[in-house]
Amino acid sequence: MSAVLNSPSVPATAPSAVNTVNKIHQSDVDTTHRALRFLTAGSVDDGKSTLIGRLLFDSRAILADQLDTLAKRAAGQPIDLSLLTDGLEAEREQGITIDVAYRYFATKQRKFIIADAPGHEQYTRNMVTAAAGSDAAVVLVDVTKLDLSADDVPLLPQTRRHSLLAHLLRVPSIVFAINKIDAAADPGVAFRKVSAALEKFASAAGIAVTAVVPVSALRGDNVTQPLEADWYDGPSLLQVLESLPTVQETVEAPLALPVQYVAKDGDGTGNNPRVLWGRIAQGQVQVGDEVQILPSGQTAVVAELRRAGEPVAASVAGESAGLLLDRQVDVSRGDWIVAPGAATPRRSFEATLAWLDTEPAVIGRKYWVRHGNRWVQARIAAIDHRLDIQTLAETDAHELSVNEIGHVTVELQAELPLQPYADNRVGGALIVVDPASNRTSGALLVR
Repeated sequence: MSAVLNSPSVPATAPSAVNTVNKIHQSDVDTTHRALRFLTAGSVDDGKSTLIGRLLFDSRAILADQLDTLAKRAAGQPIDLSLLTDGLEAEREQGITIDVAYRYFATKQRKFIIADAPGHEQYTRNMVTAAAGSDAAVVLVDVTKLDLSADDVPLLPQTRRHSLLAHLLRVPSIVFAINKIDAAADPGVAFRKVSAALEKFASAAGIAVTAVVPVSALRGDNVTQPLEADWYDGPSLLQVLESLPTVQETVEAPLALPVQYVAKDGDGTGNNPRVLWGRIAQGQVQVGDEVQILPSGQTAVVAELRRAGEPVAASVAGESAGLLLDRQVDVSRGDWIVAPGAATPRRSFEATLAWLDTEPAVIGRKYWVRHGNRWVQARIAAIDHRLDIQTLAETDAHELSVNEIGHVTVELQAELPLQPYADNRVGGALIVVDPASNRTSGALLVR
């Protein structure tokens, strides 16, 4: 059986192709030379840190002194590869991942940036942080924890939760790695049954699965080299990763730029123009374009454009740019520069809320929300429903507890130029902060 693949162009709402068996063809995918940012996710002790350690070890991305230290620590036993990512003393003592650990390695085909996300429920917020900037998610599934005797193999809650969060956060490529396949009595049967359970869950959740691959992170089976087995003839995990596209900001869309910094041009004396700096969230801008400042609504023309301190004729999404306007306009950090009429500021909106705080989200309570570079007070006006991660049913709810996902209505103290998260990951995302504890409490995704 080969890996289950979808084209990266398949929308997340159309997962029916997960039942189609394909091989990876390098020419079918946008294999740019940009580094691939991916995270490992899944339940605790599913082998995420060991898998990353295996990738680093097999790609020879470990320094000699690191190997010597691990060998001494092992005292004649096999090297514990998970120690390459579990860097905190508390992580080494408990044998778990607590914070997100970033590691880097490269092959002849590509460079990679890995985020090792914790599997414990109480550290789900760290997984969300890692997923928000990732090009792909590798969700590990420990085959030894599943009831393979069942006709419909039940998945672990964190497997479902992390997959749903990666999907909601629009991680473009989601790969399921069925780990510890070497420990199964019949690896072929185990892989087929778990693959079927994952495909069924993904189809019901609207998740477009990029690949399902069997691996043994401990032994290295099918991690960097293809597995030689009569029940699997697909690519290795590394081959899948080398073929995945990176996130490309939308260039063919109206301009949207959150202002991060306003600087005086020149020596600071006299009536010097101001340079409005920020990273373009979508679209493009060039000298002579008319732009609109939100929330004030004033318009102006781009007189000069800079990138890395040098004048340029144009700049596109994903680049940091400095704009000089043809007239003095009141602009400050937190404002947005957009194409005229491209966005309408709103005080109320509907959103998907991923709640990450131990204090539940309740109707009527006030919070701080951050949109782009602006902080605004907000309150939850209504909780329409909560998503049951086991059944994927929408159930009535009056509050959201830690790690729950719901559909809410939010009212703002000041207008914000919001966009659907499906169209713009910057303009459609807000973080929620508890004003009493200053904890990051949740993530809002505008519907």
